[in-house]
Amino acid sequence: MNAKIIGIDVSKDRLDVHIRPTGEAFAVARNAEGLSELAAKLKSLCVALIALEATGGFETVVAASLTAQGLPVVVVNPAQVRSFANALGKRAKTDPVDAMVIAHFAEATQPDVRPMPDETTQLLADMVARRRQIVAMIGAERQREKRVPASIAKSIRRLLKALEKELNSVDADIDGAVRGSPAWRLQEDLLQSVPGVGPVISRTLLAELPELGRLSGKQIAALAGLAPFTRQSGKWRGKSFIGGGRAAVRACLFVGAMVAKKHNPVLKAFFDKLVKAGKPKLVAIVAVARKLITILNAIIRDNQPWNEKKA
Repeated sequence: MNAKIIGIDVSKDRLDVHIRPTGEAFAVARNAEGLSELAAKLKSLCVALIALEATGGFETVVAASLTAQGLPVVVVNPAQVRSFANALGKRAKTDPVDAMVIAHFAEATQPDVRPMPDETTQLLADMVARRRQIVAMIGAERQREKRVPASIAKSIRRLLKALEKELNSVDADIDGAVRGSPAWRLQEDLLQSVPGVGPVISRTLLAELPELGRLSGKQIAALAGLAPFTRQSGKWRGKSFIGGGRAAVRACLFVGAMVAKKHNPVLKAFFDKLVKAGKPKLVAIVAVARKLITILNAIIRDNQPWNEKKA
């Protein structure tokens, strides 16, 4: 029996499913009964891969439910799927068409299936995401405060006070979740043994990068969006660039690199060497961030704290 590739388009109330290469298509409700029906049907097939797009959280329950049934699930990047659809000339955008394109994309690219985060890890990821949102709101309000009359500034200061109180509450919840788990507590201590890595970075990595320690250095750098892409054609050589991956992870590692180039002896020497060799400072910072994530990956993999000599 030929292995089947499944594409699922997830909406708020419904799941549209497309099966390649047979072309069979159907839909189920996005509820407990629909998920049970879908899992039972897919388990009766010879399924090689099930792909669904990241859709702002609607896909989480679906992916977790199918993974719990032992099915091979991967969550794919919607921007990549849309570009693939444009390349195929699929201008129409309906749920059944989207499911067909997702299945075709998965068949063509064969994305790796990675373990889904468990419920506790997902909760931590949600709390870390909420913290980012509150920090962004605080930053936006502080910028507004500089441009408004005094009467409006009073309103902004009241809101800032409430947001800072909420930030402290979320930080306490995150701290309780991490310190309450022996496994996470150990991993956090290992990560924070590296000069330049503090609670925000370590907890973002625990929440957003559960693959840490399970992949190679190149793979983890790519997953964090820090692997350079080469641009060349014939004799033309363009500048390499980074992109993709997990934006929240890349952002926190960039901040970590800014701190590490000052306070981490190994990474400071690495940064200075690149700048001395003529590399732009931004390029050197990106290289430091990439080296930082590979070091953190090795630390979790080997279950050994920071050692300057080994690094």
